[in-house]
Amino acid sequence: MNECDARVQIAETGASLFARGYVHGTTGNISVKLDDGILITPTDACLGRLEPDEISKVDLDGKHVSGARPSKTVVLHRRIYASVPEARCVIHTHSRELVAASLVRTDTSDLLPAITPYFVMKVGRVPHIPYAAPGAQITADRVQTAIESAQAQGRAVRAVMLERLGPNVWESSLGRAMAVLEELEETAYLWNRTAAAPLPAEAIAALEERFAIRW
Repeated sequence: MNECDARVQIAETGASLFARGYVHGTTGNISVKLDDGILITPTDACLGRLEPDEISKVDLDGKHVSGARPSKTVVLHRRIYASVPEARCVIHTHSRELVAASLVRTDTSDLLPAITPYFVMKVGRVPHIPYAAPGAQITADRVQTAIESAQAQGRAVRAVMLERLGPNVWESSLGRAMAVLEELEETAYLWNRTAAAPLPAEAIAALEERFAIRW
């Protein structure tokens, strides 16, 4: 994807997230990794009213090179890209159902149990990252540790949940990241209302074998 197309896609994705209530006010951010840097939504920007030309760009060392001032979470996005080479985009939202699920957690294990096959197949595990102020360096450190731990165990991880703040989802394209986010939010919606029992271990094992996935 060239930079011009990426800027347009970020603006379109932001508008979609805002229209459906995944973000509100000036919350959330989106980034896309290019060959020569990273595009990221500006600090305090409304994702529902993004102008492509105003989207920030930082080089591969994190230096601001164009557009408005980048989001304070650019450090976290850069750390995700460094830890997951195949990731080409990151979406962070303040999705209502996911934040609600986070508020009642008392530990730092996975945010949600595997209550549907689609959660296992399309999302994977979602580490629950302890609270720190938005943009804090320690959050980037904790997310990197969670990703590396999952990779070492052969687990599928495409997202983390920042306690009380919202999810960060990454994928090879914005469309794929949106699909993960939507399935994640839907699972949180069901869990918040039912606290359903997770799928049995043998059911998850069958999904892993049939669809060549790792839970």
